[in-house]
Amino acid sequence: MNCQEAASLLKKNIEQIMVGSEQSCGLIMMSLLAGGHILLEDVPGTGKTTLAKAVAQSLNLSFKRVQFTPDLMPSDLIGIQFYNQAKGEFEFRPGPLFTQLVLADEINRAAPRTQSSLLEAMEEHQISVEGTTYPLPEPFFVIATQNPIENQGTFPLPEAQIDRFMIRIHPGYPSPQEEQRMLKNLSVQAAAPQLSPVLDGKQLLALRDEVDAVRIHDVLLDYALQVFGRTRVHERIQLGVSPRGALA
Repeated sequence: MNCQEAASLLKKNIEQIMVGSEQSCGLIMMSLLAGGHILLEDVPGTGKTTLAKAVAQSLNLSFKRVQFTPDLMPSDLIGIQFYNQAKGEFEFRPGPLFTQLVLADEINRAAPRTQSSLLEAMEEHQISVEGTTYPLPEPFFVIATQNPIENQGTFPLPEAQIDRFMIRIHPGYPSPQEEQRMLKNLSVQAAAPQLSPVLDGKQLLALRDEVDAVRIHDVLLDYALQVFGRTRVHERIQLGVSPRGALA
């Protein structure tokens, strides 16, 4: 299976429950093949969480969903050291970040301290607890959602956090025709169907190796560098593309 076939399978599978998701599916597949994290940002009710769950079901990866709230603590994500009385020693109990695909739902509702606990996991695919480093399973991805228009009870993501997302996707409203299909096919009481996986972690890693093997001509690199450089000096851009963004 090549990358184009994999993208087509993912799109077809997700569209069973997400009407009008063609563009979003293409961007998600692009980010997954490049090993990047995804931020789904849009107004409520546009299917951000449904889309993220559909991706998880389609990829057959180990999956955890975390609802971010103001009282969520870093240990609720990373895990804790607890004392095992039977053994007479401390043991590490891993948190929900120890999975292949993490859905961070409404990420901007958690306090900055909790948001920052994702930084090491997203960048280095590992977690450090009390001097011990634990690797995360591969492939490892974070798909986060947030509502950009609501300010009450939210904490804006810092630039260091946003920079770790490869792509920001705005699913948007479906077209009138797509929304009509949705209303005809689904009732309020109907449960969304369970999707069968079309890819697994091993296949995804193999496809990423194919992507990494693509040769990029120096002419293209020079052009890209010029674009990155212009974003860093443009008067209408507050913060240009970082070196991490250039790699992405």
